[in-house]
Amino acid sequence: MKTVIEMLLLASLMLTSNADRQNHLLTFPQSPVVEVGSNFTATCVIINTTEVVADDLYWNLSETTLPREYYTKINSSALSVTFTVTSEKSEWLYCRCSKKSLKVFFNDGRYIHGIYLLKGYAVQQPVNLSCVAVQIGRYISESIRCYWNYTGRQTADVPTNFIVNVKSATSQENHTSTHETTAEVVLGPFPHYFTMEVWVVAENRLGSVESEHLREDASWFVKTNPPSDVWVISEPGFHSSLLLNWTHPINPLYVRLIYQIRYAPEGAHTWTYVPEVDTSRDIQSFRLQNLKPDTLYVAQVSCKNARPGHGYWSDWSNNATERTPEARPEGKPDLWRFISESENTERQVQIVCKEPVRSNGRIIRYDVKIQVHSVTEGIRSLENVSVSTNVPWRSVTVLRQVPVGDHQSVRASVSAVNSVGRSADAFLFISGRERERPPVEDLMAWPQDGRLMVKWRPPTGQERSEVVVEWSGEGQRDWQKERGNISQTYIKGPLQPFVCYQVSVVLLGSGWSSKAVTQEAFLEEGVPLAAPSVSLDGVPGHKEVNLKWNQIPCEKRRGFITNYTIHYRTGADTRVVTIPGSSSSYKLTSLSPDTTYDTWITAHTIAGSHPGSPHSFTTQKYGPGQIEFIVVGASLGFLFIFLMAVLLCFYKRDVIKENLWPQIPDPGESTIGNWSPDYPLKAEPPRESCVSGISVLDIDIGDGRSVFDEEKAGLPLKKDKFLSEEHSSGIGGSSCMSSPRQSVSDSDEGGDMADTTASTVQYSSVVASSGYKGQTPAQAPPTFFSRSESTQPLLDCEENPDTSPHEGSRQLQRCSRPAGELREELQNLEFCPLQEDSESNTPADDQSDAASSYMPQLGGYRPQ
Repeated sequence: MKTVIEMLLLASLMLTSNADRQNHLLTFPQSPVVEVGSNFTATCVIINTTEVVADDLYWNLSETTLPREYYTKINSSALSVTFTVTSEKSEWLYCRCSKKSLKVFFNDGRYIHGIYLLKGYAVQQPVNLSCVAVQIGRYISESIRCYWNYTGRQTADVPTNFIVNVKSATSQENHTSTHETTAEVVLGPFPHYFTMEVWVVAENRLGSVESEHLREDASWFVKTNPPSDVWVISEPGFHSSLLLNWTHPINPLYVRLIYQIRYAPEGAHTWTYVPEVDTSRDIQSFRLQNLKPDTLYVAQVSCKNARPGHGYWSDWSNNATERTPEARPEGKPDLWRFISESENTERQVQIVCKEPVRSNGRIIRYDVKIQVHSVTEGIRSLENVSVSTNVPWRSVTVLRQVPVGDHQSVRASVSAVNSVGRSADAFLFISGRERERPPVEDLMAWPQDGRLMVKWRPPTGQERSEVVVEWSGEGQRDWQKERGNISQTYIKGPLQPFVCYQVSVVLLGSGWSSKAVTQEAFLEEGVPLAAPSVSLDGVPGHKEVNLKWNQIPCEKRRGFITNYTIHYRTGADTRVVTIPGSSSSYKLTSLSPDTTYDTWITAHTIAGSHPGSPHSFTTQKYGPGQIEFIVVGASLGFLFIFLMAVLLCFYKRDVIKENLWPQIPDPGESTIGNWSPDYPLKAEPPRESCVSGISVLDIDIGDGRSVFDEEKAGLPLKKDKFLSEEHSSGIGGSSCMSSPRQSVSDSDEGGDMADTTASTVQYSSVVASSGYKGQTPAQAPPTFFSRSESTQPLLDCEENPDTSPHEGSRQLQRCSRPAGELREELQNLEFCPLQEDSESNTPADDQSDAASSYMPQLGGYRPQ
């Protein structure tokens, strides 16, 4: 059947007008609207040509070539394609020819044809249709507004349109069209007491669907205004009720109404509804009952059609507010005490109380009665007074301060009085220290779910009637009482974040109370507002310093101090030390001496940190005892040197005396005065402090030169040959000569200088055998040399032969004088003749010029 239909379509395409004969391809349907998600079939037919066949055709969807498996060959000149529509975007479907020999005709459009696919969704049925006719002024409006839900999908190319239809017996069918899910239909005068029918039609290019029809009485669609002129009356004597009045919003001839009432204390978050059975009639007033005395209430009223299931509830009326009359206070005041410890035997107890939970009016005074129970005095009445107050509801009121000793207890009773009556008495027993019971253990307080949780462990073996949780912080002080069998609770009072609260727990029993245990807690922690200011604890040391600071005030901590960080800096070097948050001092060590440091403290909480102000200090150059050690060490060193110098002077006094004050020989005591020529000359060993080698110098007077001239000429001295005509000992005038000379000798080993002692220089005495100055004897007799024990210093030129060249030249000039000067000096000398018998019989055969020898002196110098 399908093939027959397709052939008929092809035959009709063959009979197209001549305008189409130039195009050899034709695709149908021509302007299709397809549903997204459905299968679509298109057919391409070859007309007016036999050059191509169906096998030469192919399909393109936009830029994509559809696979061959989607194709169906109807005959040699017709090819169809079937595919699933997946995208919502409208696009072109082309039929093309693939024969290469026809490429010349491709560009002029003869072998290409396409159709534009509009894509959309099938319409769905509108649901939840409702219509409302509202009140305008004193009547129902002449139009009705309808609402519905539509779950179908739409596209931009295939939108869905809605038509709202309203039909009533008094008017013809009214309708309106819209693309939204709400519409207003104008009816004319509202058809009271007639039936109305309402429905919605959804349609688009793929079809249309109607909603369910609403067929109801016209009042079924009515929504009136809320009741007007709502007010509340408070009646004296009726402490728990208020009278509520209002006015009908519409004439009952049009709509009969029922009412709904709700009320609540001012500030409450929930409403209390009056049962509908009490207000399901045509009324204009109602008495609210079971209310709290002296409480401000807010009431509202709503109305709707009285026929069951008809109409809509109106909006709620404006608030009507009134306070219930006062009544006698119910319950008892909440009584408690705050204890201030003192150094004396009595404690100051401050009695405070809260208003009863249901004061039923403003409390104008408290009647207070205080009794003191003493072991020695028994029971005595301390005072019985009335305290006026103007505090608001449930606030804390200070009553009295009572001294309580260790051996005393106080019993206080308080009743609250308002304008109507007085409440029952509340009692409080305050015991002395000796009667206090053990406190709770393991008290903890921490934030949880925006509130402060308090937990404790009560002591065993004690029956408790109540538990009092007390807290204070930032000027706020409050408490709450719990049952005695609990061990944890939330603090019910209003708490502020970043405030340090002192939380205490006290157990109450029959005639006793426990000691209070206190714990700090924060509802929420924040960054500290301040940090401690550092100061020095004493004077800075050599390499250390003691720092101290005060703890941050409770109102500026905003949290628990987890730790402190101490920073100290000198130049670009900064060091950090972390210490516990409970510390208030610290000692910095390993500092550099004589150095300036800047130090500050940073306080940390779990929320952040805050740095403190810096403080500068300078370490000492010397440590404790270093200056004393230096002074004492220097003093001891000086004393040691002084003592060593004294001891050295004491033990070496002779050496010092000999160097500083040399001994000058006394000429009167010289041994030369006892010397005699007759003394036999014989060799003796050298004495101590005497030279061991003495040389005799022979001087030829007749020659025109001196020994010093020979030294200048570089002549060497002859070994064992000395010439001496005259010599002076230079000692004390015992000799006739006054010019001493040092003798020079050539030793047998090489002509070294004669040995001398450390402090005494021996002198020689040269004696001529005969003749005077100017006389030349035929034969030079032997010359004798005698030692002297004189300590007279030698000449510089002879004593210091190792002097510098300049000094040596000066000495040489002083010692090596010309022969003429030497003759003049020798002429001035006085000689004393020696006796012949004192001459030594020394042979002189082997000597050509003169002979010299050492003459030992046994008895000193011989007298002349």
